[in-house]
Amino acid sequence: MTDQSRRLRKAVLPVAGLGTRVLPGTKTTPKELLNVVDRPILSYIVEEAREAGIEHIVFVTGRSKGAIEDYFDHQIELEAQLLAKGKTEILEAMIAELATAGEMSFTRQMQPLGLGHAVWCARDIIGDEPFAVLLPDVIVDSQPGALKQLAEVYAEVGGNVIGVESVPETETHKYGIVDPDGRAGNRIVMKGMVEKPPRGEAPSNLSISGRYILQPEIFGILENQPRGAGGEIQLTDGMAQLMKTQTFTAVEYQGVTHDCGDKIGLLTANVALALKRADLGDAARKAISALL
Repeated sequence: MTDQSRRLRKAVLPVAGLGTRVLPGTKTTPKELLNVVDRPILSYIVEEAREAGIEHIVFVTGRSKGAIEDYFDHQIELEAQLLAKGKTEILEAMIAELATAGEMSFTRQMQPLGLGHAVWCARDIIGDEPFAVLLPDVIVDSQPGALKQLAEVYAEVGGNVIGVESVPETETHKYGIVDPDGRAGNRIVMKGMVEKPPRGEAPSNLSISGRYILQPEIFGILENQPRGAGGEIQLTDGMAQLMKTQTFTAVEYQGVTHDCGDKIGLLTANVALALKRADLGDAARKAISALL
């Protein structure tokens, strides 16, 4: 069991990326604010964090990302218009997403030096606490949410907990892959990880999928870590170093993952989540069927 001093309260959302895979749509709109059905991608991620018990969300932003901060703030004129027109259901949905006092912090990643560097930029706000990292362009359609599934395991075993999902053997060269050292149900003891292993050389078919719970000692490692793949400071490299002194548990969570930083992934997420909506599913199915 984890003690109260190691309770999971904070999460880092690295939102400084340029969204080059979904250009030109992200030329003026942060990719995290692209819509999936009728909500921004980021809305789903924040909802998942809150469901897992996260009390403080740290957004690591970059240039031209001010709209993210605005999204979680009041829009007085719009709210007044909705109230005047009696559109209370929409108004209540908007207000439910707003940040509560002190719930969100925003810090800048001044240079695009990779995911590891983005996480390191949050070090002073996180302090000496465990924290979650959620990639903000990955929606996991699951109940309970993926981070909550990880948090439940963390509450039992402590250490570091990494979300993984199985991928076809022919696709393992595209992902960071876990090197397992034993398994019990959906929990895997990790002895290592390999970033994009050559075809046929992956130690498993379990890919690291954008949900992490990490101990704060990772910050000291990332601070002095040399650049890795792509000339960037890689979070996986830092985790590999931390694994020498701390335990890592991979959790194969239940759910469907949508990579919304990819054009087809974003399209798939829109279709899949629209079809599941009680208020839109039938109409969406008819519209899609008509096109096909």
